[in-house]
Amino acid sequence: MKIQSALYLVPVPISGATVSDVIPAGNIEILMQLRHFIVENVRTARRYLKHIDPGFPIADCTFDVLDRHTSPEEVAAMLQPLRTGNPIGVMSEAGCPAVADPGSHPVEIAQSEGLKVIPLVGPSSILMSLMASGFNGQGFSFHGYLPIDASEKRKALKRLESESASRQMTQIFIETPYRNNRMVALLAETLSPSTMICVACDITDPEKEEVVTSTAAKWKIRKYDFDKRPAIFLIYSGAKGGDRRRYEKK
Repeated sequence: MKIQSALYLVPVPISGATVSDVIPAGNIEILMQLRHFIVENVRTARRYLKHIDPGFPIADCTFDVLDRHTSPEEVAAMLQPLRTGNPIGVMSEAGCPAVADPGSHPVEIAQSEGLKVIPLVGPSSILMSLMASGFNGQGFSFHGYLPIDASEKRKALKRLESESASRQMTQIFIETPYRNNRMVALLAETLSPSTMICVACDITDPEKEEVVTSTAAKWKIRKYDFDKRPAIFLIYSGAKGGDRRRYEKK
């Protein structure tokens, strides 16, 4: 299959799982034909390509670094190969590019110029955590990182809880991994006892993956250790009484 002239959004694994278990074979077929890449980190991108195929022609490839320091002008220049008919692959450090990721910037420019954009199937910790939480999957919002200041973080959590209750919406966010345990404790202390909390760690990892859903009251007395592990946090305050009782039994 010959690939099109397009900006390909190339997912990469989010855990130590075997690549073939989380990345479709069709993605690999496309990846093998790309020679221009926009990446967060050149070293890890090269390592992944070599892992896919030890004979991958790294020396024939170009790698442009896209991170929080990259200017809009630099991003626009990265798309020049695509403007002349050469496909480009966008790869983040983990998971799906352009979702909670700077990869959205070249996509925005490509769309504004009428250049073709093709998203490829791959693991997204945000969506997979939502799938496994048992919470509302029709109304949800991802908020990235909450405020660092403790008082501001509490206010943000109460606001998200209130919105979840009024709109039947699942609220999703993340934390710096070494503060995960503190986040769980803060959630349990701040939210109403019946509000449901889900912590999803090491998604797709065959040995470490852990997704736990329970009420705030139960999290207060539960033993856990999520520190230094990639985690997604979800809260839901929109369930009816019967749904809450189901979780309170855990």
